[in-house]
Amino acid sequence: MNAKKITNILLILSACIFLFGSGYKLGEYVSSQSIVEKSAPSQVKKDRIDFSLFWETWDKLEEKFVDKKKLDAKKMFYGAIKGMVASIEDPYTFFLTPEENKQSKDDLGGKFEGIGAQLGLKNNRIVVVSVLKESPAEKTEMILSGDYINKVDGQFTKTWTLGQAVTKIRGPKGSKVKITFEREGKEFDVEIVRNQIIVKSVELSYEHASNCEKNCQNVAYLKLNQFGENTNDEWDIAIDEIKTKWNERLIKGLVLDVRDNPGGYLDSAVYLASEFIPQGKVVVKQESTTPENKVYTVNRFGQLIDIPITVLINKGSASASEILAGALRDQKKAKLIGEKTFGKGSVQEALDLKDGAGIHITVAKWILPNGDWINAKGIAPDIQVTNEVKEGNTMIKEQDKQLEKAIEEVLK
Repeated sequence: MNAKKITNILLILSACIFLFGSGYKLGEYVSSQSIVEKSAPSQVKKDRIDFSLFWETWDKLEEKFVDKKKLDAKKMFYGAIKGMVASIEDPYTFFLTPEENKQSKDDLGGKFEGIGAQLGLKNNRIVVVSVLKESPAEKTEMILSGDYINKVDGQFTKTWTLGQAVTKIRGPKGSKVKITFEREGKEFDVEIVRNQIIVKSVELSYEHASNCEKNCQNVAYLKLNQFGENTNDEWDIAIDEIKTKWNERLIKGLVLDVRDNPGGYLDSAVYLASEFIPQGKVVVKQESTTPENKVYTVNRFGQLIDIPITVLINKGSASASEILAGALRDQKKAKLIGEKTFGKGSVQEALDLKDGAGIHITVAKWILPNGDWINAKGIAPDIQVTNEVKEGNTMIKEQDKQLEKAIEEVLK
């Protein structure tokens, strides 16, 4: 899928960590006022912007700033571009350095480099929630779910946030990281060689009500992590399996989980919604002052039109997740369970620029089938359920009241 030409709903929340946390890297330094003036766009020329202030500021920094080592021309150049784009005051329109642009594409492709362990918090301590299959962490045969992480390369993690821990443990393929784990009060060190990790967009399992002890009725549980480059292909594989079990009456319905899903490609949201909605029905409308308004309708035959379905949402469900959940709600195909969503109702276009840099530009707003523009408002669930987890802990499956309610509704 060509990200340059695809209009997508930007990743938010977790994506912002990657996009803005990686710093300024690489670039092209424009070193003379004449070059800027020569390449200035027509509107700038028309307004007769005087770039002498820009270069005067640049010169004063070089002349006066006390720490000359911090005067990196490439960082300063990219910083100036970032400032220009940020002046628009749209949080979803931003410039990416080549490194950030690559990271953005890798995230949508479900790829990163690290050890392959999902981390969480327990009693305000960094803990291993799960170990990904065939990952460097699994291949050590030493790391288990529930292990605390006390040190990373000799640095204590006691005061770290979860984001800090993830950043420290991730790193380039082939590099090593030494982690001190704790299990049952005993510490042990593991040195792990980082590798590329592929994270699936779609995870399929089968669940039943927690109070059932025998002859339990199962439902398919489909966890959707993002709307990325591989999502549609992974989705098709999972749907084929669910359809078989549905036709053979081995399951009673489906729970679709888009909690903490920050979004991704708009086209993918439309494709997934089309699995459950009849052909010709509206999934989402796109309104803009520049290109033509567009209505996205179902243009394929879905395989699970008749299956009972509930959708799990929370405040981390954003953009493409909200399009999918909102379309299923408005077309009366599913009940929404959980908490109000984030509320992101704009569309961005991701464009590649010179030398590998990129820019994401807000080009439109999207509207749900019933006419709602949920920007900054979010989508309220049909059934409000709040998971109560002790502060400093990461939720475990046995505490998931939202999932339990979603299963209960499907089995009615």
